[in-house]
Amino acid sequence: MSKVDMVNVKMVITEEKILNNIEKVHKMINPNSKKQIVQLEDDGYFKDLIESIKTYLIEYPEKDNFPKNVYDAAYKLVEYATTQFEENTKLIEDLIRQREKNISLSAILKDTLQAVENRDTDWKKKVQGLSVTDYSKEVIDTLGQIGRAKNNKTPNYLEALKIVNTKIANLESNLHIEIDMERIEDRSKALSYIGIEIADALKEIPVPKETVEKITNENTEVNNANVQNTEVTEGVEEDSYYENTRVNVKPSLWERIKNMKLIRSIRYIMKIKVVLELPALPEGKMKEQH
Repeated sequence: MSKVDMVNVKMVITEEKILNNIEKVHKMINPNSKKQIVQLEDDGYFKDLIESIKTYLIEYPEKDNFPKNVYDAAYKLVEYATTQFEENTKLIEDLIRQREKNISLSAILKDTLQAVENRDTDWKKKVQGLSVTDYSKEVIDTLGQIGRAKNNKTPNYLEALKIVNTKIANLESNLHIEIDMERIEDRSKALSYIGIEIADALKEIPVPKETVEKITNENTEVNNANVQNTEVTEGVEEDSYYENTRVNVKPSLWERIKNMKLIRSIRYIMKIKVVLELPALPEGKMKEQH
């Protein structure tokens, strides 16, 4: 089959079919959907849907007369995927910060436990300095129990020691955070795949006139809303006034798509950063505890 014949066969896909495929993809990337992307590499059905949409956009013969409803649906899909990707990036950053905090908390708890076991003169002060917002009341009370114990061989003492060491191990491993990060990252791969593949094809199609007018009207409404906000904030201190009344100029969708390619590296950069900041652990003392 010649290349021309292949193109003709692909273009048999109807407008209605493409709209249906776009809707299927939209549902698959909805965070509230029961059927979500698990791993992009293993989901051939998802890739086929994206390929069908991309092919329709690229090979549509009369770009100037491209169906407005398909253009709008594809544009909304890319915009939704981009927004979801950006939200995922924020979630990843939050998880990274939590992981860094957990590593720090584990080091503090380990240092406190060592002070308690050695009966350092300031062990009580160190235990009292632990925050119940960072450590459970059980862990703090257990440290006190260890410090007050007269015999470090009793079942109660050993059980108390196990509770604290388990907490330290959990903070160091960050297992639940790693699982969440991998789940979010897998979904982000699918979202960036949509954003980049379909957006590149969509950029080659002239924006339908009605769509241009709609975007212009939406921008006008945003500007009017900001003008009203400026009037309401009269009398506020100058610094606060400036902060609250500036118009937040959002980047274009295409600029956001371009940024997606850069954002994908954030997790790996931050992961290296976390490893480098991991406090040095006294291996000899750890071995003695085990």
